[in-house]
Amino acid sequence: MIWWYWVVLGLALTAIELATPGGFFFIFFAVSALLIGLVELVGGLQQDWMQWSLFPVISLACLAIFRKPLLAFMQRGDREGAVDSLVNEVALPTSAIPAGQHGRAELRGTTWSVRNIDTRLLASGERCRVVAVRDLELDIRAERGP
Repeated sequence: MIWWYWVVLGLALTAIELATPGGFFFIFFAVSALLIGLVELVGGLQQDWMQWSLFPVISLACLAIFRKPLLAFMQRGDREGAVDSLVNEVALPTSAIPAGQHGRAELRGTTWSVRNIDTRLLASGERCRVVAVRDLELDIRAERGP
């Protein structure tokens, strides 16, 4: 196949990857097509059967090797800081929570599971500060005055 056919195929597959929501499948086939086009341009692959044989092999090898690390790298920023940004926010217990006990509190319009780490009872509606986030449970204590 003519080298620029491979380049056009690679660009078309890249456009498909950009138009679909982040699965990172087509990009590896696009890279393979562009690579085969480049190798044919310099005269490395003259036989069509060799080009068509290498295309899926290179594509699937790149998919198997690079997809998981690429997804992990792209999603790394999504997980950082989302819940941890709740530290120092004000939460309001929905009912009284004795010291060291678990309960529920409202924060940012949502009810959360909380643990009272203060040494005294937290009254319903009392302003409390989030001091730590443990999975989906918040540690709170009474807000100290200025």
